[in-house]
Amino acid sequence: MPKAKANNISLNYEQQGSGEPLILIPYLTADHACYTFQVAEYSKHFTCISIDLPGTGESDNRPSNYSTEDLADDVAGLIKALDIPSAHIAGSSLGAAIGLWLAVKYEDKVRSLSLFGGWTKTDRFIETVVEGWQITARALGSVPEMVIQSIFPWCLTPKLYAEKPEYLQALSDFVRSRPEQSVADFMLQSNAVIGHDVEEHLGRISAPTQITFGSHDIVTSTRFARPLTENIRKSKVVIFEECAHAPMYEKVDEFNQRTLAFLKSNQTSGVAASSSS
Repeated sequence: MPKAKANNISLNYEQQGSGEPLILIPYLTADHACYTFQVAEYSKHFTCISIDLPGTGESDNRPSNYSTEDLADDVAGLIKALDIPSAHIAGSSLGAAIGLWLAVKYEDKVRSLSLFGGWTKTDRFIETVVEGWQITARALGSVPEMVIQSIFPWCLTPKLYAEKPEYLQALSDFVRSRPEQSVADFMLQSNAVIGHDVEEHLGRISAPTQITFGSHDIVTSTRFARPLTENIRKSKVVIFEECAHAPMYEKVDEFNQRTLAFLKSNQTSGVAASSSS
């Protein structure tokens, strides 16, 4: 897989497909492969550039504290390094938080913005949940096992646990198969989640924006729909019924169809994608 330097950090990424560039930003603990189910469809219409954030996958880590805004600067640096004038931006959870900062600070770089389970400002509830994950990660000494035992129950519905145990096992095996994030890197990344606050800057976002939530999501629930839509002018909310924090895994076909329809509606005909690799 190729790498590029952004803000003196080597970032790993995977590029698939052809068409206008689409940057896919992972969620907490994940590497680029978290979008495997989406890239299979998205890459038929877009050049998908799935990235490893600092401290995950094969990218360099950051040795000290950083913020979601800093991560947005890193992604912007990658876009520049790949000589991409502008791109569609999609992010899940932490990736959505980063996407918000990208659209705030680098307006000319963002053609459209797709926010999956995003939020404006970390409240006490999210802080408490994430602090619980931190305690578990330290106790287990393993980020993948913490994800499976502590994060999965917040992201997936009880119905999926009851009705699709084989699928749940496959997701668990997938997490264990990926490059393992260290506990130290998880602490830094999760602290960025706890410190996230872009609320006062949302009015600067001009890109067409799709905001998706799972109807049963508790962590980044629809309580964030109003502050997002009231402040992002060209925004629309999509709710995935009977899903928690990860409709991208619980209702793959519906999720791909509805999010891809938004992306395609914002394609600019005649604009070639970057051929960087």
